[in-house]
Amino acid sequence: MITAAIITGLGLGSMYALLALGFHITYVVSRTVNFAQGSAMMVGAVLGYSFYITWGWPIWLAVPATLAICAVYGLAIERFLVRPFSSRGSEAWLMATVAAGILVDNLAMFTFGKEPRQFTSTLANATVDLFGSNISWLQLLIPVIGAAIALALLLVRRYTRLGKVLEACVQNPRAARLMGIQVNRVVAAAFAVSAVFAAIAGMLIAPLFNVSAEMGTLFGLKAFAVAILGGISSASGVFMAGLLFGLVEAVVILYFGSAFTQIFTFTLVILVLALRPDGLFGSKTLVKV
Repeated sequence: MITAAIITGLGLGSMYALLALGFHITYVVSRTVNFAQGSAMMVGAVLGYSFYITWGWPIWLAVPATLAICAVYGLAIERFLVRPFSSRGSEAWLMATVAAGILVDNLAMFTFGKEPRQFTSTLANATVDLFGSNISWLQLLIPVIGAAIALALLLVRRYTRLGKVLEACVQNPRAARLMGIQVNRVVAAAFAVSAVFAAIAGMLIAPLFNVSAEMGTLFGLKAFAVAILGGISSASGVFMAGLLFGLVEAVVILYFGSAFTQIFTFTLVILVLALRPDGLFGSKTLVKV
């Protein structure tokens, strides 16, 4: 039982981490976040289901199509709901992205339907015996994919030209513009990548849960809590916080039941932030004057 709980917790935690990394990448580039991130996850799961299950597309076509549409969704969020406000120094983008998430959730409810649907998958159905527990291959694959994406993001930021461009936009957007860097394009790309991360999380977790138009709301809220818990400016911290959050959630479900999940996990978030306001792995930003 405990083995199954740990594997489930790592899978959930990796999904939360992917969503939270979306919050991280937009925050470090533009000091804004996309509160429609949960809806992007839902869109990824719904489109993946529609393409693969309903329309019978091959997986090699359904996955890229889903990711491409979600990337466009992220671009649209940045261009029409974030940039017009952030460029004027207004924080109305916060409410605009929240409203967009609610709008997209309701559109999905009217088109896809309100009833949850099961996303059948070969990987989810195939199981392996691990320390006396039957674990699906997908549950083992999710943490590996999550860790690989987090590692790739870290390597890109540290060792590539794109990473240097990103750091320039983070540290001094005005100087980056003077050097010929298209800061607006970098920010837009960050929002696209953020939505793609959410879509990947949605498609990975869909076979283990039912796909519904309402699935992204709570997941998005938990992912934002994870981003704050890990220190939103630290990619590795966000990923580690996601794993911790998922493990705590799985253990609480095992010993106390699902009714106590939100009580324990969000109490943990409050306590940690009371002791470490910058998150478990975050650090205070030093401003040179």
